[in-house]
Order: sequence, then C-alpha cells, then structure tokens
Amino acid sequence: MQLDLSAFPLVWMRREAAPAQADILFAQFDALLARRQAFVILSEEGFDEAGHEHPQEERKRASLWMKQNKAAIRAYIQGMVLVEPSAAKRLAGKAFAVMFGKFWGYPLHFGTSRDDALDIAQHLIKAWLPPADGGTAAHQ
Repeated sequence: MQLDLSAFPLVWMRREAAPAQADILFAQFDALLARRQAFVILSEEGFDEAGHEHPQEERKRASLWMKQNKAAIRAYIQGMVLVEPSAAKRLAGKAFAVMFGKFWGYPLHFGTSRDDALDIAQHLIKAWLPPADGGTAAHQ
C-alpha cells in the first residue's frame, strides 16, 4: 500500500506493484494522526471480495498499532471510501463494511465513481466534530 497525502484531508490509498515497507506506512499514518485534523481515506481499487491477504506478522503489527492509536483513529479518521462501480460488489461489501467499522473504528463507504467518492468524503470532513478534549491521549 502507498498513501498519497498531497490532497489532505483526502488521503488516497493505492496498492503498488512493489509494496511500501510497513514501517513507512505506519510512519505515514502516525504523521497523519499527529496533525490532529479530520481526514478520509479513499481508494479507487474497488471492493475485493477475496480480500488482500497480509502475512500474520503484518496483521499482528497492524492490530497492535490500531489498539495503541484507537482514540486518535476514532477522532481523526472519518471514514474510508472505496470507488466501486459494480452494484453487486457494493452490496456484497455492505456486510464487510460492518466488520471493518467495528475493527478499525471508522466506517467504510462505497462510491459509484471517483466523483461520488469525493462527494462522500467531503461530506464526512464537513460533518467532523473535533474531540471535546482538544486532542487524544495517544497523540498529545
């Protein structure tokens, strides 16, 4: 995975032929959370019903990182929006989206096109309410 932060608060996630090192990806997410501003993750990769399998060590590390940053993730990541033109795949993705939201702490949405995904993301950003304490314990 690779993150494109150039359009912040819209953060584009892309799969790369040569995947970014996990250290780089975690550092990018740490930097995003340290901004203490709302953002949305977008991807034009669509919904992959088969999923993208990660090695167990990566999954373990991601789970630990998520637990350590739970408050900041919930405060600042307003959602993830996947561009998925297929109505059948969007429907199949709804059940996955429930599990995704419970695990990561932010919702997964589907847009029918890039423009639709951008509209959803802009709505999520506009609806953001800053944390009541002005920050989070994980990133102060």
